[in-house]
Amino acid sequence: MTTNTSAPTPDSTPAIGATPGADPCLTLTSPADILAAVPYLVGFHPHHSLIVIGLDHGQAKVVARWNLPLPPETLAPLALLFDREGVTEIVIVGYGPGELVTPAVDEARLLATKTEVHVGEALRAHEGRYWSYVCDVPMCCPAEGTPYDPSTSQIAAEATVRGLVALPDREALERTIAPLTGPVRMAMRRATADAITDVRARLTAATDLDTFAQDFIAQGLARVRSALQTHTEGGRLEDAEAARLGLDLTITRVRDEAWTLMDESHALLWKDLTRRLEPRFTPPAASLLAMAAWRAGNSVQATIAVERALTIDPGYSMANLLMHALQNLLSPSIIRGRLPSPGELDAAMGPTHGAWLLPLVNLLDEEDPQDLPG
Repeated sequence: MTTNTSAPTPDSTPAIGATPGADPCLTLTSPADILAAVPYLVGFHPHHSLIVIGLDHGQAKVVARWNLPLPPETLAPLALLFDREGVTEIVIVGYGPGELVTPAVDEARLLATKTEVHVGEALRAHEGRYWSYVCDVPMCCPAEGTPYDPSTSQIAAEATVRGLVALPDREALERTIAPLTGPVRMAMRRATADAITDVRARLTAATDLDTFAQDFIAQGLARVRSALQTHTEGGRLEDAEAARLGLDLTITRVRDEAWTLMDESHALLWKDLTRRLEPRFTPPAASLLAMAAWRAGNSVQATIAVERALTIDPGYSMANLLMHALQNLLSPSIIRGRLPSPGELDAAMGPTHGAWLLPLVNLLDEEDPQDLPG
């Protein structure tokens, strides 16, 4: 089996990404090779997880991971996924004790049978040993399991050389988009307070709310484009710029400007803002990060970003929409080329009016926790 070394890092709830066959590949010839490669495919060393690797002619095309135990019908979307991606063979790997892993592996194997997809290998790994569900020959698959050490594998060495990373656990990945703390947080807190003070003063002085909204949103749209240009050129927003853009993005029309202009390269900007903005202003940036990551095939980052947004605001519609797509293993290709242009957004939403500012106004008086998780 060969698997693409630039494979995305999909995740549960679950998430998935395709791997273009033109990139360099790792050749996996044994269960130990598979177990050494999996952490690099998902971006971290799994625990209590089910991994399904979908292949076509030996080439890994998709990778998905779920936490164990599996809720009912969790694997059902795989049938459509196999058909959509042309998957003809799967490799299943479960991590954890037998009572946790075996029911999930059995469910995956049953689904493969129903969809006429060949199961090339099905493994359980636990405490440094593995067992095969498709081999019962004692000489190669003893009842007590086969010892393995992924850290000493040639596959792990090759993956590292090719730039792939396997963090210790999912929590380590979550920390890559966690709120920044210390002096950076204090500076952003001050910048946000200044931005809020300015907006309140301008709102108080406004004599026509609709006219104020038109000017405010036009400036916000310009700031979105300027921020994207700054990051494209390798720059980074100043604290005052970042704080102000955080306020702008609470307004649906401004956030959707960024959505319609979306490119995978924009993930760096939205990741930076997801980490720097005060919590109540984070869901729009986190959702935009999820969209950019999903489009790039980095579904693990997309899932974590969506979770971050929904932890702050469980009702945030864009995050819920993306969570639905990730849970149902939808391909980002469903939106490529289908997003409206800024002009089409304007036509659909109609003339700007004061009510568009309500999401921002409702957040101005809220307070964020003073101690953020690192």
